[in-house]
Amino acid sequence: MTQPINILVIGRGGREHALAWKLAQSPRVAKVWVAPGNGGTAQSRTGAAPIANAPLSESDAAGLVNFARREQIGLAVVGPEAPLAAGLVDTFQAAGLPCFGPSRAAAQIEASKAFAKAFMTRHHLPTGRYAVFSELPPALAHLRAVDYPVVIKASGLAAGKGVIVPDSPEEAEEALRQIIAEKVFGAAGDEVLIEERLTGPEVSILAFCDGRTVVPMPAAQDHKRIFDGDAGPNTGGMGAYAPAPLVTSALLDEVAQTILQPAVDGLRNEGRPYVGVLYAGLMLTKTGPQVLEFNCRLGDPETEAILPLLQSDLAAIFQACLDGTLGQIEVAWRAGAAATVVASSEGYPGSYPTGREITGLAEAEALERVAVFHAGTRQTETGQLVTDGGRVLAVTGWGDTLRDALSQAYAGLERIHFEGMHFRRDIGAKAVNDETHQLS
Repeated sequence: MTQPINILVIGRGGREHALAWKLAQSPRVAKVWVAPGNGGTAQSRTGAAPIANAPLSESDAAGLVNFARREQIGLAVVGPEAPLAAGLVDTFQAAGLPCFGPSRAAAQIEASKAFAKAFMTRHHLPTGRYAVFSELPPALAHLRAVDYPVVIKASGLAAGKGVIVPDSPEEAEEALRQIIAEKVFGAAGDEVLIEERLTGPEVSILAFCDGRTVVPMPAAQDHKRIFDGDAGPNTGGMGAYAPAPLVTSALLDEVAQTILQPAVDGLRNEGRPYVGVLYAGLMLTKTGPQVLEFNCRLGDPETEAILPLLQSDLAAIFQACLDGTLGQIEVAWRAGAAATVVASSEGYPGSYPTGREITGLAEAEALERVAVFHAGTRQTETGQLVTDGGRVLAVTGWGDTLRDALSQAYAGLERIHFEGMHFRRDIGAKAVNDETHQLS
């Protein structure tokens, strides 16, 4: 084996903590840096490569490149969508440094919903009807003319908040006025999509890509609403589980052949070769899977539920993607299931306090099949861990069945406390029933 390398994970959330945790388990890795990281990634792990933070912003391209040179980084991994859309991978490549993630051109698949829908139309990928507008009068005229329920979307990156699902025509009109006239999402709303509202269960299918080959991960389902029973406002995600019982191996193959592979082929043929993780958000309609959106990176909290199931070496997979040899290696997954439950701050997804002390982490992490991924935490000068975000922790459990995995995740959560801590108690509840039905 070649000499172990240093890896730089770029980002600050639970997804990046999970990436660092998994990469640190690789014998190919000497050390994992996380920039800027959080309170969890500031603490080194025993029994694996050490993990440490680098005080650099995800948007500081020059600083990140200089750091990578100074610390002899053998591989950089970009977590969030904003630096990918801004071309951080291109900057690293221009500096002669290996970086995992799509180029700026390929990341358009997420950065512009208008581009993505036109791309899907060109390549005959199954998706709902749509129209794009930049001015209010024609958008309102189109809205009043369509005979199907709609979803209103800002085309650009809006930190996961640019999708509005109106319950009435009046709400749809108000959403258009807010995005186009009032600029509630800023430049992300310069173009607005009026899309057909599809019905059915939603699933997330992510895949490793090397520009030609597509290797799907176990399908995941997340929970967007803040309260039990899918009530309250949307969030960045309050929990996830994998594999989703709804997605059979036959359905996963169908999605790979009819959606993921054609998308990667289409991007390559258009001069935008896609290297990284491609995320397809799908609606399982009565007529088959339809694409709601593509994302250009690993999802959050899906990553925290998927990576504990990965048996293969993640660093080796990333390197194979960069080398164009993904089809020559085995990507193996352990049997069973994993589930993630998010602990959020009081008030989230609205305004929330920070700086509240977190206790019980050591007790939770002492459980055999539990990992605690930090999303919005920081370490004080005295070494105390405190809250520093809306989504604070993602607690993941795994086991032989989804019921086992959920039991482990909630056992971990019960040991953790901070003032105002909130979490959903029904993550995966419906899926457990689906799983029980399938096993019986």
